[in-house]
Amino acid sequence: IGPSEKMTYFLSVRLMKVDRYLYHMRLSDDVLLDVMGRFRAEMVKGLGRDTNPTATVKMLPSLVRSLPDGSEKGDFLAVDLGGSQFRALEVKVFNDGKQSSQLESKFYPTPKEVIQGSGAELFSYVADCLSDFMESRNLKHKKLPLGFTFSFPCKQNKLEEGVLLSWTKHFKARGVQGTDVASSLRKALQKHKDIDVDVLAMVNDTVGTMMTCGYDDPRCEVGLIIGTGTNACYMEDMRHIDLVEGDEGRMCINTEWGAFGDDGALDDLRTEFDRELDLGSLNPGKQLFEKMISSLYLGELVRLILLKMTKEGLLFNGKVSAALLTKGKIEMKHVSAMEKYKEGLSNTKEILTELNLFPSEDDCIAVQHVCTIVSFRSANLCAAALAAILTRLRENKKLLRLRTTVGIDGGLYKTHPQGSAKGAAMVTAVAYRLAAQRKQIDAVLAPFLLSLETLRDVKNKMRTELEYGLKRETQDRATVKMLPTYVCGTPDGTENGKYLALDLGGTNFRVLLVKIRSGRRRSVRMYNKIFAIPLEIMQGTGEELFDHIVQCIADFLEYMGIKGARLPLGFTFSFPCRQASIGKGTLVGWTKGFKATDCEGEDVVDMLREAIRRRNEFDLDIVAVVNDTVGTMMTCGYEDPNCEIGLIAGTGSNVCYMEDMKNIEIVEGNEGKMCINTEWGGFGDNGCIDNIRTKYDKEVDEGSLNAGKQRYEKMTSGMYLGEIVRQILIDLTKQGLLFRGQISESLRKRGIFETKFLSQIESDRLALLQVRRILQQLGLDSTCEDSIIVKEVCGAVSRRAAQLCGAGLAAIVEKKRENRGVEHLQITVGVDGTLYKLHPHFSRILQETVKELAPRCDVTFMLSEDGSGKGAALITAVAKRLHNIGQK
Repeated sequence: IGPSEKMTYFLSVRLMKVDRYLYHMRLSDDVLLDVMGRFRAEMVKGLGRDTNPTATVKMLPSLVRSLPDGSEKGDFLAVDLGGSQFRALEVKVFNDGKQSSQLESKFYPTPKEVIQGSGAELFSYVADCLSDFMESRNLKHKKLPLGFTFSFPCKQNKLEEGVLLSWTKHFKARGVQGTDVASSLRKALQKHKDIDVDVLAMVNDTVGTMMTCGYDDPRCEVGLIIGTGTNACYMEDMRHIDLVEGDEGRMCINTEWGAFGDDGALDDLRTEFDRELDLGSLNPGKQLFEKMISSLYLGELVRLILLKMTKEGLLFNGKVSAALLTKGKIEMKHVSAMEKYKEGLSNTKEILTELNLFPSEDDCIAVQHVCTIVSFRSANLCAAALAAILTRLRENKKLLRLRTTVGIDGGLYKTHPQGSAKGAAMVTAVAYRLAAQRKQIDAVLAPFLLSLETLRDVKNKMRTELEYGLKRETQDRATVKMLPTYVCGTPDGTENGKYLALDLGGTNFRVLLVKIRSGRRRSVRMYNKIFAIPLEIMQGTGEELFDHIVQCIADFLEYMGIKGARLPLGFTFSFPCRQASIGKGTLVGWTKGFKATDCEGEDVVDMLREAIRRRNEFDLDIVAVVNDTVGTMMTCGYEDPNCEIGLIAGTGSNVCYMEDMKNIEIVEGNEGKMCINTEWGGFGDNGCIDNIRTKYDKEVDEGSLNAGKQRYEKMTSGMYLGEIVRQILIDLTKQGLLFRGQISESLRKRGIFETKFLSQIESDRLALLQVRRILQQLGLDSTCEDSIIVKEVCGAVSRRAAQLCGAGLAAIVEKKRENRGVEHLQITVGVDGTLYKLHPHFSRILQETVKELAPRCDVTFMLSEDGSGKGAALITAVAKRLHNIGQK
């Protein structure tokens, strides 16, 4: 073979020897996947409250909850402590639509006597350097917020606090570990009377890198440092962070991954050289992952490998020079230079010669290969851990494929020249922005936060209006109409027979056959059919509406095979009616979107009879016209004789209760009780609660079909809460606090935000990702922060609704207690309505409010089972029973 082939052969042999020698540093894909799995397990361990103390990857919450959104602006200072030099910076952030910033900085040395002296000396030095920088920038006359980049493991309970867990990177200042370093810096700064600096945020260099890149690229949600030290951070869902209270939104987690493997999890991958390097370090047994991948240690790792290879005669003719015996003699800069293959062997030969190693060409090739293997292992291990973080992010977002950006800084992979320091200023800028936004959001939602005193005032006003409605001389001008229902009893268990029930109160209409059995095997069995009421019927003529109702009844009777039977019928008519008897009801006014003409002021029972007569197919015994609220009370009263109040909290809002006849001046007689349908939705129509109505309530009212009416209902019922939320969202978007200040076409549509979305969004089990999906279904492209604000708005609106409902109910139960003349009342409230049943917090808040405002009343809440259907039949049955008793 020729000389070139011979040279290639010997080169291959030499490289194979190096490969065999460093076989354990060559990691296969399977090994790297295994490392990724181990790291993921450590992440989960670090996030758990119970498992965190024994986790090596500490997953420290940074208290940074938001990334830059481009609206940040202002002048900020930053200091960066954690490397071989200390930096002070001035960062100007412009909100000019271009997301631009301007940065000026100055480097200061970090002398060994300072970083390994006392803590007081260290922070005095930092304060002195900052003072000098401000002097040079002519900033001493300004009060500026400061971001503090402190690149060491810290535990944070607040953004502006940080307790040092341990020093790394050759720092050993005494008396600092276990103390709040931000507080130490503040004390040092206070000694400089000529500067006024407010330490607003303290961040890790990794977090700073993510924030700096996040300002330029909104997809950036991971930060990576791979240089003198190594670390990673990322935005984790709050619901997974046991160490911090709350589960809304996201928070940046500083993984402190350098300690991965300190528990022996990487022992099978650590070589004899890794162990020797660790034993000679300042912190043996700690930061083992960092010692395998960071630039602070890679040069030393190469030195140890070359030393052993030389001793075994594989390099430099077996001659061990002083350089190979001197710790720290080979640095990362040497390793990087020797790896530059494009420049051939010249760099390698020059560096090794400077170290008095006098290499042959074969030596240079072998050393270059050693450097490559060590660097590749570092990159591969770093990539495996980073892959674990990215996989977790993807799974958190429930995506098949994740598109994201990793912000990177550090000597081994330099992309952002000012990452960590500028990042501290960006964190401070974001904190400033969030504080300003918080102030604006609080101002918008403040009117929805009702004090106990305000709620007591609402209760007292409701009580006054109840009395007005009961008295003959004030009833005409009362907003709470207190309509007599002529239902004078509750079920006693003797009710029996077959009854028909009609249920009209929304967009659907029901016809029911109810079979009631008395005695020991008493039961209620129901058969029903639902029919739609088209909008053109709801808002057409009264004749068309009742003809449609009769058509539905005919279909049901045909379906059940009972068209010839003349059954007693109860008609649940869930609109305000004035009754002269249990079988007569004059419509006071339509609500819930109904607008059928020629009905108001008419007896709805007569209109139903007329429609039946026009059809001339069947006849029915219409015994009772009832409100759904009364039906709810009666249904629960069948199960619990103590139930004397009915509450509807759904599409509409209303209450009924059994009132002493002696207090009902508009009905003759003083004996016994009668159920009063309060129709409390009109409470406040006289302006008595204008002090708690917001501009959003007024906008919803003005856009409704019955402007100026049912004001209390519009603040408490499901039909309107979503619309109130929509009005608030529009206002917040106009202020630039939501949806990047862009009002979408869907948000402009009245009624788009249905109340069912409030229930879904406020669910404790719903992650913000799912909230974002609900908003996307509504055409609202939201960020994580937007989702938090929307959830907060929904909570404020629904909480107020529940509290106002509770205040009104407290007035009723207090009246019942006084009627009975007892010190302490025990009573049951029958409840129906989707808002009460389906909203995750409404029922709890309502009950808490009643308990607070009526402390002498022990109120049990009982869910009604089909109050409007079953209740109508029970009212009819009770009316029949009482009629028979009267006849006897």
